[in-house]
Amino acid sequence: MAFEQLFSQWVKLSEHEADLTQELHQVKDEPKALEDRFYKDLDFGTGGMRGIIGAGRNRINIFTIRRAAAGLANHLLSDENSRGKCVAIGFDSRKYSDRFAKETALILAARGIQACLFESLRPVPLLSFAVRHLGACAGVVITASHNPPEYNGFKVYDHEGAQLPPEMAERVTERIRELTFEECQPMPEQEALQKGLLRIIGKEVDDAYTRMVLGLMVQPDLALKVGDQLKIVYTPLHGSGNLPVRRALNEAGIKNVTVVKEQELPDPNFSTVRSPNPEDPAAFTLAIPLAEEVGATVIMGTDPDCDRLGVCVRDQKGAFITLNGNQIAAILLDHILSSLKKEGKLPENGAVVMSIVSTNLAQALCADYGVTLFEVLTGFKFVGEKIMEFEQTGSHVYLLGFEESYGYLSGTDVRDKDAVNAALLLAEAACVCMHEGVTLYEKLQQIYQKYGYFAEITHSATYPGKEGAERIRAIMEQMHSESPEQIGGLRVCALRDYLTGKQKKTGVVTDLSFPPSDVVYFDLEGGAWVCARPSGTEPKIKFYVGISDKDSMEKAHIKAENLLKAFMEMTE
Repeated sequence: MAFEQLFSQWVKLSEHEADLTQELHQVKDEPKALEDRFYKDLDFGTGGMRGIIGAGRNRINIFTIRRAAAGLANHLLSDENSRGKCVAIGFDSRKYSDRFAKETALILAARGIQACLFESLRPVPLLSFAVRHLGACAGVVITASHNPPEYNGFKVYDHEGAQLPPEMAERVTERIRELTFEECQPMPEQEALQKGLLRIIGKEVDDAYTRMVLGLMVQPDLALKVGDQLKIVYTPLHGSGNLPVRRALNEAGIKNVTVVKEQELPDPNFSTVRSPNPEDPAAFTLAIPLAEEVGATVIMGTDPDCDRLGVCVRDQKGAFITLNGNQIAAILLDHILSSLKKEGKLPENGAVVMSIVSTNLAQALCADYGVTLFEVLTGFKFVGEKIMEFEQTGSHVYLLGFEESYGYLSGTDVRDKDAVNAALLLAEAACVCMHEGVTLYEKLQQIYQKYGYFAEITHSATYPGKEGAERIRAIMEQMHSESPEQIGGLRVCALRDYLTGKQKKTGVVTDLSFPPSDVVYFDLEGGAWVCARPSGTEPKIKFYVGISDKDSMEKAHIKAENLLKAFMEMTE
């Protein structure tokens, strides 16, 4: 169908939505702008859908939200195990999040499915918890995580509280494609309330979640003993972490927490930051001077939906530095394993789960403590799948899951990364360090001195629009087709092609026990590695490198930078 015809349909569809109508009229004479809005439906995958807010079928708006909700409803109605159960719905501080969440609830109600809608913004992990706590058949959260403010999204969870597995996402996608935008109409709110198809939830779920998070501490008595001596500065970056993070820390006995006032309240424009992403050191621009003022030793920040945790600590000179996701993971992993071993509670069949692009330092840590390390594809749903596998088989006891992209989870009542859980464990680790007379930075150096200096770099190349998507596809096709003998002077020991599910090592081809994914991974000599994959949520392709040095982090970083440069040259 021609873009002009789709444009006319959307003008009629949006006649009562002033923002969308205005946008459509502004771009009606711009062919490229029309193409970008109408050349495809917004992708729906295992994480639901995420995109720029605006008019058109390739945008997040009230109509694409309604259609996605209706497709999900029709899928649930076709599943006899889902009938008679509710769907839990949450939202963060982004533009239109509250409205999109209510529209989702009312679309479900119109199809006879009870919607349990949070009264106000909540973190993603709390929504995941609510799915299991309420016995819901699914969950939805309106969020675009750490993306820039022009984005929003529709994130879907299964009955286990995990992001949809690929096969279920495909079934929901098929249901969505069967629907027109016009036929997806919500039930009036008052009617939904009167019929019991809309239920507002809040405090009871919050209380249960907080009790659960506190129960995941590994040295709670020590935190109660010395926690009031630890000075923390915390920023929720205008997001949903403000109340639950502060509550968890306070109830654990860590009461000396100063919040960055300018970033405390919800703000859909995230006006104090370049991007509301705790991975970005610039996100702590306001927090660092405040920490200097109050004499804090730790700074923590969470993204808008509070599933990612960023951390700053003082280095050997007393200056604040930002830790990367792998360094935070190393501190948390060492804290959990060493504490459990000290208490005689480290299980013989303990398990840690990490994404394939995370630090190999975890291998050394887990081997030292006799814990099995499992690797999974990027996406925390795969960590959730491992948790479920362990529960069903009894083969292992889950201890921690993490991704290099600042996501961590140490419990099993949530099936997504949880920055409330991670913030509390990080603060607890800081209490332990303080009790031992060292800083978090010094603890990290002790880990490096024991296991080696591991350096990792992630580089993202952005290619927006239709042409960008084609460029990303071309780069990945090149990666899949090439078999270099060396990269950056390091011999290629093995090539893992996760799209074909094959590994080639010393000429021998074996199967990879992973679901198909557009990822290429090269194992290099000396334990080094490089990897490329398209982002699942943004128009980017990500390049990863990892390498170690036995002497210093400075040498490891130089090696990593040179390796990244050589890897990038393969795409030129």
